[in-house]
Amino acid sequence: MQLKRLIRGATPLLLSMPHMGTFVPADIKARMTPEALKLPDTDWHVDKLYWFALEMDAGVLTPTHSRYVVDLNRPQDDADLYPGQVKTGLCPMKTFAGEKIYKDGEEPDDIELINRVAAYWLPYHEALEMELRRLKDEFGYAILYDAHSICSRVPLLFEGQLPDLNLGSARGASCAPEMAAAALAAAQSGDYSAVLDGRFVGGHITRHYGKPEENIHALQMELSWVNYMDEKFPYRYDATKAERLQKTLQPVLQALLDWGEKNYG
Repeated sequence: MQLKRLIRGATPLLLSMPHMGTFVPADIKARMTPEALKLPDTDWHVDKLYWFALEMDAGVLTPTHSRYVVDLNRPQDDADLYPGQVKTGLCPMKTFAGEKIYKDGEEPDDIELINRVAAYWLPYHEALEMELRRLKDEFGYAILYDAHSICSRVPLLFEGQLPDLNLGSARGASCAPEMAAAALAAAQSGDYSAVLDGRFVGGHITRHYGKPEENIHALQMELSWVNYMDEKFPYRYDATKAERLQKTLQPVLQALLDWGEKNYG
């Protein structure tokens, strides 16, 4: 089965959507709890939400498999990205609501975890690294936009309700500050609350691939579900809400392209 899909664009901008996959192999699915089988922590519909990126000639990289198989936005060594906060690991054992993903005694062992990394994690990251290298070779720079979404309220992970648009630049380490500022200004120009480096400063992909000193700039966007979909199962896409949100997201992507053209063009 195909593990990923890469649509190459004609600009230096690449969108990565590491948590939108929903496929779970049968041998893993048979061991999961009923709640986990609903895949509640999926970044639902982000490919549909960002369809306009293709019209902007951006590239898009998406996986097929669920983050419950392996989390593509966690480091290969499963190092803690947010010390002091609840950890969601490389191969998660609990949902964001704190419920077990596996039936008792059915959890993957260390050998299975290693095999999952080899089978599912590495191919995505190899494709991501190669495409960023290709973009840099062609344009002299590359911009990575790591697209995510999450329920607006997850008490186990954070207090209260998240802002609508959450940008992360690894606290200024993963991209030029001016690029992050341009994206934030575009995000704040609409009808939504937007923050930079708040609760979400960027996961492994943003932190690992963002190397502004090498002209590779990475920025994460974590969207609240409430603005484009039903937050309760079966997580239906709301086309009316989505269309409204797209009127803000498109300028965010355009701000990245404009910044790149201005600084490298």
